[in-house]
Amino acid sequence: MRLGPAGSEKLATLEKKLARSRWEAGGPDRRAFIVHTLAAAPVAYDGLRMNGTAPLGSPARRVRVVTLIDILSMSGGAERLALLAATRLDPERFDSTLSVSRWPPPSEGIGGEPARRALELVEQSNARFLPLGHSKKAEIAPWVKLGRFLRAERTDVLHAHKFGSNVWGSLVGTLARVPLVLAHEHTWSYEGQPLRRFLDRELIARGADRFIAVSQADRGRMTEVEGIDPSRTMVIAHGILDPPPAAGKDVRAELGIAADAPVVGAVGVLRPQKAISVLLRAALLLREQYPRLRVLIAGDGFEQAELEALSRELGLADVVSFLGHRGDVPDLLASLDVAVSSSDFEGSPLAVMEYMAAGLPIAATDVGGVPDLIDSGVHGLLVPRRDAVALAGAIGQLLENPERAREMGARARERRAAEFTIDAFVGRLEELYLKLLADKGRA
Repeated sequence: MRLGPAGSEKLATLEKKLARSRWEAGGPDRRAFIVHTLAAAPVAYDGLRMNGTAPLGSPARRVRVVTLIDILSMSGGAERLALLAATRLDPERFDSTLSVSRWPPPSEGIGGEPARRALELVEQSNARFLPLGHSKKAEIAPWVKLGRFLRAERTDVLHAHKFGSNVWGSLVGTLARVPLVLAHEHTWSYEGQPLRRFLDRELIARGADRFIAVSQADRGRMTEVEGIDPSRTMVIAHGILDPPPAAGKDVRAELGIAADAPVVGAVGVLRPQKAISVLLRAALLLREQYPRLRVLIAGDGFEQAELEALSRELGLADVVSFLGHRGDVPDLLASLDVAVSSSDFEGSPLAVMEYMAAGLPIAATDVGGVPDLIDSGVHGLLVPRRDAVALAGAIGQLLENPERAREMGARARERRAAEFTIDAFVGRLEELYLKLLADKGRA
């Protein structure tokens, strides 16, 4: 017996409530929420599928989109954007599924708080969740599972994010005959790694209908460094959620910092790309002019111990504080006089957008998509990468001229609110899906 749309949706709602009650009860049944939701959703969707005359993207013929990412997390720019895109597509026009290749995690506690928050966000949204259980490099079964899902659901769009998912998405999407396959590169150094360049050019760029870059600089590298046909590439500007207001917590008082001491800081994952070592060396130069200077570094990562050791070697133990993961980022940013991005390379850095949203003056390296966000001298100051002297000089200018710094911060806040919101990012994706499907005659 085939249920109509109303009856199917009612059944799916009941199934989802049952799954949620199992989730809230805790224990191993929590993972049943994922499978149960996934199993229930196609039933609710079946009645809509039969209307072949309705325009694509209408309530009677929603576009079926699968977003593919390797890790489920609210930490990390690519993972967060993929998650937010999948959970914020207009449910009236799009039937969204988030597929995570490396989920479930191999043991409880893997992924920590960022993964828990991400899973809650999926549960609260209209998106379905397809975990693939991929854990070994040579494992094929998860991708067979994805291919079967794509064919059974007659998926319209497969949108992969980051290198590994781009490789598999291009292969599986092509084999499953998905009409529109998109690969989304969230930046890398474009240095060395000849195999990666080969796969980007010969597999991903040929298998996907479009290879999306996050900045004009990265798109240029796809052509100049990797030899990818520019007609197959494009840029989609990112965006962030409007940050919550600061709760009024006095971070300076918590850390024993005087209200009038100069404070600079950075937020991000501690890995070589972020070149925090350059910020430390800049702090060493600044300390001579600003003996009360404090540097706050929020975030964790595998490079933390090495950076802490370098800080001690430079004699900065009383200047630099490594704060680890912070759940009060708005309050932390409110404690800063200057925000810093010292990265070796970037795509379209979400941390810089968060600094802009906080109205902070920014000293940043002139890399990747950073110049797409900051006009030097207007919204902040840009310097060459790996130049601690130049970075110290930019930070010093902003500390020395607080009125000018405040004006830059205000302009940065206005620009972020006008151009780089998560709703604008999702809207650009929705327009892209519909346009490219129409170009293929699928509308």
